[in-house]
Amino acid sequence: MPAKKTIVVLGATGYQGGGLAQAALGDPSGEFAVRAVTRDPDSQKARALAALGAEVVSGDIGDEGAMTRILEGADGAFLVTFFWEHMAPGRETAEAASLARAAKAAGVPHVIWSTLEDTRQQVPLTDDRMPTLEDSYKVPHYDAKGEADRFFAELEVPTTYLRTSVYWESFVHYGLCPMRDDDGTMVLTLPIGEGRLATIAAEDIGRSALEILRRGQEFLDRTVGIAGGHLSGEEFAQGFAAALGEPVQYRPLTPAQYRALGTPAAQDLGNMFQYSVEFEDSYCGIRDIDLTRSLNPRLLTFPEWAVANKDKIPR
Repeated sequence: MPAKKTIVVLGATGYQGGGLAQAALGDPSGEFAVRAVTRDPDSQKARALAALGAEVVSGDIGDEGAMTRILEGADGAFLVTFFWEHMAPGRETAEAASLARAAKAAGVPHVIWSTLEDTRQQVPLTDDRMPTLEDSYKVPHYDAKGEADRFFAELEVPTTYLRTSVYWESFVHYGLCPMRDDDGTMVLTLPIGEGRLATIAAEDIGRSALEILRRGQEFLDRTVGIAGGHLSGEEFAQGFAAALGEPVQYRPLTPAQYRALGTPAAQDLGNMFQYSVEFEDSYCGIRDIDLTRSLNPRLLTFPEWAVANKDKIPR
């Protein structure tokens, strides 16, 4: 029996990395061994991965030496940074550079770098259609990742640049689910107007990443965008309505109204929503649903996800 291929998974207890770790550990072929990296190996999620057969190791992506050692001997790696834990784009870019150097030093033959667009390539800082944030960014959590792509390219790390989509779990995590209005109506409020948003289930990010690693050479030095759907606000409302068994009304906000909400991420996310709508053709275009389904035939639709997760939606 051939030896298993070891894949290192960062964020193995989070949404993206967790989806990949679960997919690899449950893969019927038994092709992959998982080295799951987490800062807390004693957490419930980490122990659950260990029970499934993962090698759980403690690691901090800011420690380049430790990451190099963790990556040594790996046949592949899924690398991701964690912007929302600190909301500091400069830190994120620095951590990505450190990861690229660690992957190069360890000689990893295939890296998947979970990235996003640098929106400044289409909306320069001098463009006042949306505010410039922190003097240097339009959509910080996008721009920092997109800027970091160059580190992998310049070091010639064999990389697949995986452009993910907004994952549906964000509806719950960021309070974007339908809410009951004063008159009892369930209302979905999103700042996308009549536009469409590329979205996906987090578990499908992991399943797609696993197939990219399996197919290896085909996806090296390529940018690959994945999505489970390109959906309008009305389509999201219809999906929630079917899952909840009652009508859901879509009431759009403008991006400016969303930015004015005053929550910690409102400026960043408001710009993100505006960017995704104003550049819908390119934003959705690179996130190819057919390609995603070819990587992952089990790809969920939004109505399927909504039904499976209806109990997580506040009512």
